[in-house]
This record gives sequence, C-alpha cells and structure tokens, in this order.
Amino acid sequence: MLKGYFQRKILTPVVKMLKQGISPEKIALSIAWGVMLGIFPVLGTTTILCTVAAGMLRLNLPIIQLANWLVYPLQIILLVPFLVAGGYLFGNEPFMQDAGELIVLFKSNWFDAFYLLWEVLLQAVLVWLILAPVVILLIYRVLKSLLRRLPAHRFPMDSKQ
Repeated sequence: MLKGYFQRKILTPVVKMLKQGISPEKIALSIAWGVMLGIFPVLGTTTILCTVAAGMLRLNLPIIQLANWLVYPLQIILLVPFLVAGGYLFGNEPFMQDAGELIVLFKSNWFDAFYLLWEVLLQAVLVWLILAPVVILLIYRVLKSLLRRLPAHRFPMDSKQ
C-alpha cells in the first residue's frame, strides 16, 4: 500500500516531468527548495514562500509545492527543535514549559506575549536560515545524482493516471 502511494504521489509526477523534458537538475532543485521551505518554522507561510521561490528562481511550481506538502509533518516535528536551537544560539532561557504558561502570559499582557513570540520565532527563523543553504545543497546533489540514473522510459504512463 505504501509502495503504491509512493509510486502514485511521488515517483509518477517526477517521471512525468522528466518525460516532458524538465531536466533532472531543475527537478532536484525544485524538490530541495520545496523541502527546505516546507520546514520553515513559521506555520502557515510555506505555500506562499514556495510560490515566490518558484517564480523568482524559475523552479517548477507543482514539484516545489508537492515537496512542500509532503514535508508538512516534518515542519510540525521540527518546530520545537528550531525554537529550542534559536534560544540556545542566542543564549535565552527555554521559551516555555507548557501551553498553559503561554495562555497565562496572553491573559496577563498580550503585548508582551506577542513580543516574546515574535522574538522566539525570529530566532528560529535565523537558525533555519543558517541551515537552509547547506541542506538545500545536500538535497540537490543527492537528488540530481539519483534523477540522472532514473530512466524515464522504464515508467510507462497509464491513461488512467
């Protein structure tokens, strides 16, 4: 079942792009940017970021959005590590112990709460910015090598797909 899902949702669209003449390099770069922008530590921004990046860098929009969509669970999982790493990098105490602490902060002084959230998110984004070039380059190189070996003619397209 998982193999069929992988074939239908990931491999088939990539092979279709290869058959349309999109280079393995362009596909690899689109996926690399989609993955990295997909884990951006500010929830609700990744679709717009991927769209802007695709336009500015002339990347393939469907592929970058597919990669973005596929790594959404990873964005949720990595949110806390980005927040913690940002605090560690800037020498701050841990952001909060639990969600109740944040609720109390918002009830007592919502302006300070927003300022604290802004500061913590900015630190997480800076950690992401430090990692982004290295991760994009790594993903790009690995995928480019794999895609160059992927013979598009081995995957005939069904009319029902």
